[in-house]
Amino acid sequence: MAPETRKKVTAVAPTRRILCDNCGSIKSIGLSYRPDGAVQVPVAQFETQGINLEPSSHYPESVQQWLTTRLGESLLQQESRIVEEVLDGIFGEQCLQLGAWGESNTFLRHARTQRTWLIDEAANGGAPHAIGQLHRLPVANDTVDCVLLPHVLDYSDRPHAILREVDRVLTAHGHLVILGFKTGGLWGIRRLIPGAGLPPDAHHLVPERRLRDWLALLDMRVQGMTRFFFRLPLPGIRGPSSPRWEQRGQRWWPELGACYMLTAQKRVSTLTPVRPVWRRKPKVVAGLAETTNRVSRIRFDQDS
Repeated sequence: MAPETRKKVTAVAPTRRILCDNCGSIKSIGLSYRPDGAVQVPVAQFETQGINLEPSSHYPESVQQWLTTRLGESLLQQESRIVEEVLDGIFGEQCLQLGAWGESNTFLRHARTQRTWLIDEAANGGAPHAIGQLHRLPVANDTVDCVLLPHVLDYSDRPHAILREVDRVLTAHGHLVILGFKTGGLWGIRRLIPGAGLPPDAHHLVPERRLRDWLALLDMRVQGMTRFFFRLPLPGIRGPSSPRWEQRGQRWWPELGACYMLTAQKRVSTLTPVRPVWRRKPKVVAGLAETTNRVSRIRFDQDS
C-alpha cells in the first residue's frame, strides 16, 4: 500500500471568488483574481483519486510550536514593540500583513491605517482574512499603503517573487516593513550545529546585502535598518529581554543581534512632458523709423 502523500491545494479561479466569510472586506481591500492566478482553496481536507490534499500554512508547524516557548514568546514581544514604533508614523487606508506570525493581531493592532488585513496560505494557525499564495497575491495593483512581512522571506523559496508582488500592490510612496533572522551573529553560529538551529527549519535566510540589492532593483528606498534581540540562543533562558540591554546591543555590538527590521518606501518618478523650445525667426515690425546714413551739418554764424 503506497503511503499517503500530502501537498498544497491550488485551484484556478476563472472569475472573482470570495475566500473569506466577510464579503465587505474583500471589496474594501480590492481583491481581484487574475484569470491564470492560482489561489488556495479554503477547506480542511480534500480527497482526490486516493490522495489526501491538505492546505498548509506558510510557516512550518515546528516554528508555530517554537513561538509558544519562552524564547519564542520573548521574541514576539520584542518584535511587537519595535513594529509599534514604526507603524506609529505610517498612515493611510490599507495595511496588509503576509503570513500569520504568532497571533493574527500581534502586529496589526498597532497599525494607524483605516483597515488592516492578513493573508496566509492556510487558516491553520491564525485567522486570515483571505487565503492565497504569497508569491501570487490576490490583491489589485496599487491598493495597499503598508505591507508587513514578518519572517516571510526566511521560510520561502521564492523571496524575490514575493517582493515583486509587494511592489505591485503597494501604492505610490507606500511603505514596506520586513522582519528577518540574521545570517550571522550568535544565532547564525548556532545554526551551524546540526539539529541545534534556532528557530527551527529556517533554511532560506536572506542576507541583508542581498535584500538591499533586491529592493534597489525594485526602485525602493531603504529608510532604516534595526538589529535587535540580543539574547543567547539558549531555550532555557527565562523572562523578557531587558530594554536597557537591547539599547546597549544596538549601540555597541549590533552585528550580534539575532534579528533585523528593514523599512523601505516605494519610489515613483512622475514624468513631466517637456516641450522642445524652437528658435523663432526674427520678424520685421512695420511702422518703425528707418535708419538713415545722412550726416547733419550744423552752420554757425560767425557774427554770433
